[in-house]
Amino acid sequence: MTNAAAEAVQTRSLEKSFGEWPVLWDLDLSVPWGETLVLFGANGAGKTTLLRILATHMRADYGSVAVAGYNLRTRPEKARRRIGVVGHRSLLYDDLTCRENLVYYGRLFGLKDHGKRADDVLEKVRLSSRADHRVRTLSNGMQKRAAIARAILHEPDVLLLDEPEAGLDRESVSILGAILAEWTDTGRSVVMTTHDLDLGLDWAHRAGVLRGGKVNFPDSDSPDSATSDIRQAVADALEAGR
Repeated sequence: MTNAAAEAVQTRSLEKSFGEWPVLWDLDLSVPWGETLVLFGANGAGKTTLLRILATHMRADYGSVAVAGYNLRTRPEKARRRIGVVGHRSLLYDDLTCRENLVYYGRLFGLKDHGKRADDVLEKVRLSSRADHRVRTLSNGMQKRAAIARAILHEPDVLLLDEPEAGLDRESVSILGAILAEWTDTGRSVVMTTHDLDLGLDWAHRAGVLRGGKVNFPDSDSPDSATSDIRQAVADALEAGR
């Protein structure tokens, strides 16, 4: 890890609206180093909006946001180099091979060993045998694995993952779980969203529910009770909508 900031992610009084519709409201959030935070919530609750703000893909209307110690309003370019993102789009070029895509991104990030690094991450996601295949020829699951390789290529301090398990088979889910464990074991952090309750709770150090524009954390001293609380909280959020 290359940043000595006190928190991996920190928001204060964060607000975001679309027209007259408030999505995030007075949201305070802190994610320490070495933690995987999993966010649940109903469709439209603001999970993707929050991740897009943290990824510098969207600006908040109000409040402060810092990722890896960098204020996103004043130093977004610094933060981008410390963030890896997997969203609903792969951000890969269909007519380039897996390796060509990663070499391209490696050059954008200024990696001196971009070729070797591309090979290393392809091995990590078990796509070495597909390195010279064009992205458009890959299955959806393999494209998602290639997108994960892109996100971890520059060894970012913070991974932001929006439903990363979507479209993955069992083997790919296992690969992703191993990567997340490696990330937090080395002191880096992960913020992810998912609709898969069992998988999310299995991967999470801490789990929260985004509802009413804020992230709510079940209050419990017992791990078993916490799991029960989060299950009920998610069920309540889904039943109530946003």
